[in-house]
Amino acid sequence: MSTTAGHGVPAPPPAGEGEAPRINGALRDDDAARSRETDRDEDFRELSRRVHDAGLMKPRRVRYAGRITLIWLLNGLGWAALALCERQWWQVVLVAGWLAVWCEQLAFLVHDAGHRQISRHRRTIQALGLVHGNLALGVCFGWWVQHHNRHHNHPNHLELDPDILRRVAVFAPEQAGQRSGLARFLARNQRHLFFPLLGLEAVVLRLAGLIALRRRAIRRPWLEGGLLLAHVTLYLGAVLTLLPLPAAALFLAVHQGLLGYLLGLGFAVNHKGLPTRTGGEWSWLERQVLTARTLPTGLLGDFFHGGLNYQIEHHLFPGMPRSALRRAYPIVRDFCRERGIAYVETGVLESYRDLARHLDSASRILREKTATG
Repeated sequence: MSTTAGHGVPAPPPAGEGEAPRINGALRDDDAARSRETDRDEDFRELSRRVHDAGLMKPRRVRYAGRITLIWLLNGLGWAALALCERQWWQVVLVAGWLAVWCEQLAFLVHDAGHRQISRHRRTIQALGLVHGNLALGVCFGWWVQHHNRHHNHPNHLELDPDILRRVAVFAPEQAGQRSGLARFLARNQRHLFFPLLGLEAVVLRLAGLIALRRRAIRRPWLEGGLLLAHVTLYLGAVLTLLPLPAAALFLAVHQGLLGYLLGLGFAVNHKGLPTRTGGEWSWLERQVLTARTLPTGLLGDFFHGGLNYQIEHHLFPGMPRSALRRAYPIVRDFCRERGIAYVETGVLESYRDLARHLDSASRILREKTATG
């Protein structure tokens, strides 16, 4: 991903080539699209100037150092509590829940490192990602960076966004014909199954990394694989050493299930239910604003979403430190209103209702085909 002025800000892409873009299945006029993209590229440069002038792209190294230290200390406190508790079931559940919350915060550090928010130095980024991702969480950092960068380049593109391509759920009716067997059953019933299955998200992320590792699709397979093995050994070894088998099973179910829900609910509503497309690509500004929603919340909401509730701002400026996203929100919102660009902001609960309605609508064609035989 190219950057502007070394600040981690993606430069606007050139006008799309090849087939004219289809927005939710409708063909957009090619000449009009190119003219619009040129205008939007100029708009993005102006928005980028305003954001830089506000100092929002400056690194927050001291703040991140404090955050990293605190998160590790609070994770350590959880493991100490597990070692010292009396192994009562409610104690095991409480500790598992505590560690799920702080493991989610470790995952956000992996995210921020991958976007060069914590540091601009390649070796520092790699070290942070490998320690927090592979060793602490068992998530393959090399796979995640490749996957996530492609998502940022093509959010909600039905042919290019890996966050759409790797999922069984359908997010547009034209995806329905691509599902068969068990995947078709799950997609047909996704309005009921999507939220319950989010509890598996932590496991799914690990499996995706292992598949990439097996295919040698990452640069340092032996290093990343070795750290993943160390994670499994240390994590399961600690749980099985500290707890009897029934309590260990309870801990694993609560810890991994709650972590999956925290991650899944934090990411699920960022793009789903917003415009999708196939064919050529939009301008950088359009593809980032029109395919995302921002959820303005208080500090507690920012904590549990890792700042990614300001999804439009994050997608426009992925190198922006997390703590600056809240300040960027009114700048980006007001700019979009000024230029007549649709900017979606909603409450957290309403965003989940929107997602549920969209899952129902996108999968309706599969249920209708089943009903008609």
